[in-house]
Amino acid sequence: QVQLVESGGGLVQAGGSLRLSCAASGRAFSTYIMGWFRQAPGKEREFVAAISKSGAITYYRDSVKGRFTISRDNAKNTVYLQMNSLKPEDTAVYYCAADRSASIYSTGEGEYHYWGQGTQVTVSS
Repeated sequence: QVQLVESGGGLVQAGGSLRLSCAASGRAFSTYIMGWFRQAPGKEREFVAAISKSGAITYYRDSVKGRFTISRDNAKNTVYLQMNSLKPEDTAVYYCAADRSASIYSTGEGEYHYWGQGTQVTVSS
């Protein structure tokens, strides 16, 4: 079992940057695939990015490629989402998720068993 706590959200102007962190407690963080999802008001939660257990492989939704970078530090039990060139359409609550058997290429939230509480990201125009 793993508990996830996100941080780093906030209000930023369009074109700005934020770095989200997700700290995991529990055992064997390096055995989990980690993902980031987001949910905008009135919309369904959607996949943003995922990273393999070692951190060697990453996968992104098309709309964030080249702007967002997912990374992890297994020694610190933390996964990050660096978000650059933010746009108003990136406004959402961002969630990190974990699962031992998910594929990083699977974008469905049902692939992930453990979820954080979310952190709000608001991008003003």
